[in-house]
Amino acid sequence: MLDDLRWDTDLIRRYDLAGPRYTSYPTAVQLHSEVGSFDLLHALRESRRAVRPLSLYVHVPFCANICYYCACNKVITKDRGRAAPYLQRLEQEIQLIACHLDPKQRVEQLHFGGGTPTFLSPVELRQLMATLRQHFNLLDDDSGDYGIEIDPREADWSTMGLLRELGFNRVSLGVQDLDPAVQRAVNRLQSLEQTRTLIEAARTLQFRSINLDLIYGLPKQTPEGFARTVEEVIRLQPDRLSVFNYAHLPERFMPQRRIDNNDLPSPSAKLEMLHATIDQLTAAGYRYIGMDHFALPDDELAMAQEEGTLQRNFQGYTTHGHCDLIGLGVSAISQIGDLYCQNSSDLNTYQDSLSNAQLATQRGLLCNHDDRLRRAVIQQLICHFELDYEPIEQAFTIDFRGYFNDLWPELLTLQRDGLISLDDKGIRILPAGRLLARSVCMVFDAYLAMQNRQRFSRVI
Repeated sequence: MLDDLRWDTDLIRRYDLAGPRYTSYPTAVQLHSEVGSFDLLHALRESRRAVRPLSLYVHVPFCANICYYCACNKVITKDRGRAAPYLQRLEQEIQLIACHLDPKQRVEQLHFGGGTPTFLSPVELRQLMATLRQHFNLLDDDSGDYGIEIDPREADWSTMGLLRELGFNRVSLGVQDLDPAVQRAVNRLQSLEQTRTLIEAARTLQFRSINLDLIYGLPKQTPEGFARTVEEVIRLQPDRLSVFNYAHLPERFMPQRRIDNNDLPSPSAKLEMLHATIDQLTAAGYRYIGMDHFALPDDELAMAQEEGTLQRNFQGYTTHGHCDLIGLGVSAISQIGDLYCQNSSDLNTYQDSLSNAQLATQRGLLCNHDDRLRRAVIQQLICHFELDYEPIEQAFTIDFRGYFNDLWPELLTLQRDGLISLDDKGIRILPAGRLLARSVCMVFDAYLAMQNRQRFSRVI
């Protein structure tokens, strides 16, 4: 798949616009306050009746230190005691949700995100996992995909041993950049040795998959410096790599205001970084999965893409898109059947709701027929770079060409520009268009014209 990726600077410059990442369609921007906890309970009962498998996401918002680039929902504190009242409310939420589900619903996927999940003490992590096992059907045979995000500054060998004992078999480590000047500029000093130690621990303890996160476009970065970081990371041989474009939106994210605009690399330097990174990873045998993600050929994501079974949800690329996704914790998003819903993003509001034995659902959306249709189209394009009309026509009882007739001029323009090929059977994103798959998906987004594009990161 990666062999078919082609860099076209002219196309990238023309189509590098701001737009959604399509971890969902409709995107989270469309969630509104008219959907609440009653809708969530109804969706949970439907899930129970269908005995659908589950994917759980648990949000731990606490971080001991602030990273200036971060746009996550987090609470910065040195006080480890802040976690106790939060965990108490989180356990209440787990109980309130689980009583509407069937114990036969297997949890195929579990993910702890944040924040910094390893901010929690070993005792707290044990208790949280015990609560999840008590109320949900977590698998005991290591066959599930149970992952956790780790800040290498907040973990060591004993942490990794504890996580493996608790059932985690996948880890994602934040690296971002190894250059000390860049690290100082974003307030995240982290040595290569810290990262290497955890990777060695993960391999020794037989974690199934290791992912590393990198970010290009950070202050003080240069193409030469970032290439050195990528070179070091390749030596670590992670199974997967996420190489994100830094979106500088200081008007939306306060920590980013501490970054000096003059320190940011130019757009042309950012393009150079990405181009070189793709070349380096290609030469090292990684495949481009799509949307900033790379994987070794024997990784489950790469194999799923090869087999046409890859999917995408709020946790990114996944092989568990068929599961109902239940988000637990402040700001967490659920996708259950045709319902999307999100908990309050304010820690106090979240905790107060649950202290009153109420779910913290703040907003949501129920997908209609058009949403489901466009979701299926976007999912195919973003996961597989191609779309056959016939399965869509059969599933949704439509004539594809007729239903999307007003979009045809835009699609023909994409074809003329060399991003896609169009024929009477389907759409194929061409090698030069694969880095711009988001731009192709945007054509099918019925809500995009009504949105402020500044809410989104640029495609490249």
